Amino acid sequence: MDTRPRLSFTRKNLYLGVQCIYIELGLMPVTNNHFILFVSTNLILTITSACYFHFRTRPDVLTNTPWNAPIIWEGVFDPYVSDQFHIRLNSSVALTVFAVGRFTFLVSAERHFMLGLRVTYYVFTDNPEKVPELELGPQRNMKVIEVAKYTRWQDISMMRMRTISVTIESEIRHSFQYVFCFDVDQEFKGRFGSEALGDSVALLHAHYYNLPKHRFTYDRNPKSKAFMYTGDFYYHAAIFGGRWKNVKNLTDECLENIMEDKLNQVEALWHDESHLNKYFWLHKPTKLLSPEYCWDETLPAKDILIIRMLWSHQAISNQIDITV
Repeated sequence: MDTRPRLSFTRKNLYLGVQCIYIELGLMPVTNNHFILFVSTNLILTITSACYFHFRTRPDVLTNTPWNAPIIWEGVFDPYVSDQFHIRLNSSVALTVFAVGRFTFLVSAERHFMLGLRVTYYVFTDNPEKVPELELGPQRNMKVIEVAKYTRWQDISMMRMRTISVTIESEIRHSFQYVFCFDVDQEFKGRFGSEALGDSVALLHAHYYNLPKHRFTYDRNPKSKAFMYTGDFYYHAAIFGGRWKNVKNLTDECLENIMEDKLNQVEALWHDESHLNKYFWLHKPTKLLSPEYCWDETLPAKDILIIRMLWSHQAISNQIDITV
């Protein structure tokens, strides 16, 4: 028996759905009548293809932020509605990943990531010859780009941010509306679809989303550019994305701050993740992904109705310690 929450349309939710169309297209409404006129004269964007969210179906979890950004959980969106909306807009997505010897990520992405949309995988690796040839579906492509190998985390963080920024500027911005950046130590387990697309997208960290703020592991060293005494949420750097211009702004600012820290002989506590949290504190994301988009199966899953991606235990052991 399917126990997942069901969606139902109301006049208020219809209004919010149309408002979401404006947000996705970068347009601003003038009046309520403008919304009605917009829908009635543009049949391609009918109510059934709106980017529709129904937050009341999940009263057990936080579904929007204090600045009214949606938090995406199973049950608050209609996957068909979201997919049709983006298919009709011809939305396209560049996925970036730094692959070092693990390619389960790519195989699982072909089964679950943005199905039905045009997607290109940008695989950055120091061993291009080890990247397997995958049988890709329609509208799916892969480009392998060789990068230098580094051993220090600070240098790795700088390389990643610089490489993403350069690739957006040289290639991605000419062909794709959206960019999603992933760590390779993950595996897709379920739908990771168009509902995740947005202007600026951050991921709630599975180990911290239910903890009080004083437990968040921000960098509290005032000498670091990543310094934060407090914040809104704790974000996981394993996934971030959005429209290409916003992702480039993020990588450029984080790179600049990492470089300044290096000049001052300072290293942020959690490297690029510390800088990413500082960035999203100053520049609020417009959409948050719930921990179901990157879950640790060792945690109690009372809020998690579906696991869309699993974070590897190797990555967890290298990073997480919330016992202090």
